[in-house]
Amino acid sequence: MSRSAVAAPYSSPASSLPLFPPGNEAPPTCEVPHFAPVRVRGGRGRLHRLVRHRRRLLAAGLVVTAAALVAAGPNSEAGEPDARRARGHPVAGPVPERQSPRFVAAPVRIADAATVRLLRPGDRIDVVSTGDGGTGGASVLARGVRVTEVPEPVAGAAAADGALVVVSVPREAAHRLVGAGTTARLAVALC
Repeated sequence: MSRSAVAAPYSSPASSLPLFPPGNEAPPTCEVPHFAPVRVRGGRGRLHRLVRHRRRLLAAGLVVTAAALVAAGPNSEAGEPDARRARGHPVAGPVPERQSPRFVAAPVRIADAATVRLLRPGDRIDVVSTGDGGTGGASVLARGVRVTEVPEPVAGAAAADGALVVVSVPREAAHRLVGAGTTARLAVALC
């Protein structure tokens, strides 16, 4: 074996370049060119645009303020919420308490005693005036009043005198019933 054969085991007799094992070839290094930094649009640019458009900024501020006021609701001076006011709706002044009509018990003499025997406490009735002796027109004196008591008839009373029933009515209706009971015959209708 010659000395040249030992020194270049991978060299081919046709070329003077040595052969490298496959996979070791690398391209020559090159320099990366300089370029401007990449800027992402949005974020700060939107804020600047919004500031430039003052009307939109003012409208957005008003919307946020209105939403905060509605969410907070009206409060009384002591810091506790006022239960009489609806939440989110301002009231110009204090809302007056609604007065319910005061009910009184009014005894009413009904012309037909047999009709009164049909009534029980808790029933709802209409009290009707039939006029003098039944010749005049009928008019309703009280609608949907509640029967509170049906007293037992007195032992010596005649059926022609009628029967007594006690109803719960507003004070104004009680005055009408008592006045009509002295001049007209009264009847009832079950509701």
